Amino acid sequence: MQMPRRALVVGCRRTGRAVAALLAARGTRVRVADARSAAAIGSDAASLPDGVELRLGEDGPHLLDGVDLVVPSPGVPREAPILRAALAAGVPVVSEIELASRLLAVPIVAVTGTNGKSTTTTLVGLALARAGRRPFVGGNLGTPLVEAVGGDVGVAVAEVSSFQLEWVDAFRPAVAALLNVTPDHLDRHASFQEYRNLKARIFARQEATDWAVVNGDDPEVVAIARGCRARVVPFAWEPASVGAHVAGSEAVLRLPGAAEERLGLAATRLAGRHNVENILAAATIARLAGAPLAAVQEAVDTIEPLPHRLARVGERRGVVFVDDSKATNVGAAAKSLGSVGGPVILLAGGVDKGGSYDALAAAASGHVRLACVFGAARERIASALGERAIPVERTGSLEEAVAAAAAAARPGDTVLLAPACASFDMFADYAARGRAFRAAVEALP
Repeated sequence: MQMPRRALVVGCRRTGRAVAALLAARGTRVRVADARSAAAIGSDAASLPDGVELRLGEDGPHLLDGVDLVVPSPGVPREAPILRAALAAGVPVVSEIELASRLLAVPIVAVTGTNGKSTTTTLVGLALARAGRRPFVGGNLGTPLVEAVGGDVGVAVAEVSSFQLEWVDAFRPAVAALLNVTPDHLDRHASFQEYRNLKARIFARQEATDWAVVNGDDPEVVAIARGCRARVVPFAWEPASVGAHVAGSEAVLRLPGAAEERLGLAATRLAGRHNVENILAAATIARLAGAPLAAVQEAVDTIEPLPHRLARVGERRGVVFVDDSKATNVGAAAKSLGSVGGPVILLAGGVDKGGSYDALAAAASGHVRLACVFGAARERIASALGERAIPVERTGSLEEAVAAAAAAARPGDTVLLAPACASFDMFADYAARGRAFRAAVEALP
């Protein structure tokens, strides 16, 4: 790739800073723009390399002066004025993962979907590490993909979001996976169709020598897979001639040109039906990426559940409290409910993402005996649950919701935090929300 003479990086959070550092190290003059003030940006600017021009509190076309490449951070919407101005001026706009893919000299394994991305990506990375492949594991999971460039890396494993796929062109994973597609981020994307089409872009540049791992039980994913040029390998609950499926306490792999293989599921710490699907996907991806079966089995047996994913945080008087703060959309919250047995008191709420709560209400019906709702989406969730005759208590905060749940709970109940919403009305992110939940549980008398 020919490096740009001057680049504009939009956003000075972790991804923006990583992009600025990479470009500056390769001789590009870098301008970083962030709409926040100096006070709001705090220490973020301190880690920028010497010579990087920082422009704060600005968002106008003058920022494009002399620029021949724009790299927006994932949090910057496609309709941002500076990006529209760049397109109008003919200045190329690429995402961080697109930039990384042009510079990486190792195969890329990319995982996307509405739910399950982080667990699946982590499990693939663990299997490849057990196989001695020196994987980089990151992307939307935490560490920007550009940080893999120039490192001692044998393969790059990246979780990829719809936001990151907005500005890709040549991004071509050797193995790409689409786990599922249900409505999400409709506060950012114009429609479900737009969101779905962005997810499909993970396969857009693949060729016949590449692999596409797809959920054979998801109709949207199956429809997308029909347009793939890569070799398609499905995972599903029922067996097929090619792909991965479940047989009792085993995952069965039937990969193209290979003998049938079996993985034991009995020892895994990953709970719930959705995690069985994640294991099927991850095992398929890892084998196609070169991990031997033994390494995949070791990864399945040893992986720890990720923080704020159906994590048991305490028990009080026979009532179990479970943190699934990472259930930031309706589909994830519905799967969370399906993974928890017994009567449930559901804690849900936060920032509405623009979709329907009908699927949450359907999953809660006959399973949830009380919902304690909070946050900006409180009324919409209450209305959807009320239509299913599920009792609802409106609360002013997560802490109030925990207290109300504890007061109503009976021995044998599970109090489940599965918000079905983003966290940004009250918390910095889902992890901060999960920590607040644990603190509230620990503060109960």
